Amino acid sequence: MDRTELAQFLRGRREALQPEDIGLPHRARRRTRGLRREEVAELSGMSTDYYARLERGTGPQPSEQMIAAIARGLRLSLAERDHLFLLAGHATPRRTLRADHISPGLMRILDRLRDTPAQIMGPLGETLVQTRLATALLGDQTRYTGPARSVVYRWFTDPASRLIYPASDHPAHGRVFTAQLRRTAARQGPHSPAADLARRLLDESEEFAAIWNEHEVGLTYTDEKRFAHAQVGELTLHCQSLLDPDQEHALLVFTATPGTESYERLQVLEVIGTQQLERTSPVTGP
Repeated sequence: MDRTELAQFLRGRREALQPEDIGLPHRARRRTRGLRREEVAELSGMSTDYYARLERGTGPQPSEQMIAAIARGLRLSLAERDHLFLLAGHATPRRTLRADHISPGLMRILDRLRDTPAQIMGPLGETLVQTRLATALLGDQTRYTGPARSVVYRWFTDPASRLIYPASDHPAHGRVFTAQLRRTAARQGPHSPAADLARRLLDESEEFAAIWNEHEVGLTYTDEKRFAHAQVGELTLHCQSLLDPDQEHALLVFTATPGTESYERLQVLEVIGTQQLERTSPVTGP
């Protein structure tokens, strides 16, 4: 670990990032050039003290997960992310970890959706990052590890994952999830993570195996999705997606038609979600 170079690189990238780059209004009287340390720490999901120690060159060696979070918080390019890993004393990330890195362009779009439920998904249905309102609507879907990171795996192995959707929609969700996984496995090949996930589900879920053996392809969602929220009730939202073909990522944005009951409930959810998140604190590093 090169503490001096790491500190200088972090400080340089933080100072180069402007408030408007992350969807914040620019204030002329800011004393700090670029972002503040506490702003980067919040974007990275860690304590300000932990991040500040890294910038001062006095912190412990961060884990791969912490470095990946900082790279995302600083909106680094893939090359910059790899450089950050090397400075922190880690090898260049494996392919699976590189696939988790979100392009700065897609992150900039997400930054401007602060008052909208939106999240970026990986090719296996991994939720990589969510806006606060998406977390309030869907729960924290970034907290899972292992195969449970995939929404498809959770759907067929964890009954609680289905509670955010009306029960009458469950059969359709299962069929679409399965068809999407089949498409990804065909595109990535028989030795890919998608194919491994399908084989795992065939062993663990009779329901998945039954749907998989029907060989359905080409199933997709409509623009509308229904959600069953425990606090505000049922919402019907429009889902739009923006694809990043290089990383196989999809930005999902959920909106409600103004004047509808779902629109009013989404506004209530924004208030509830903000109050809940204000009671939480960022993760402190090791």
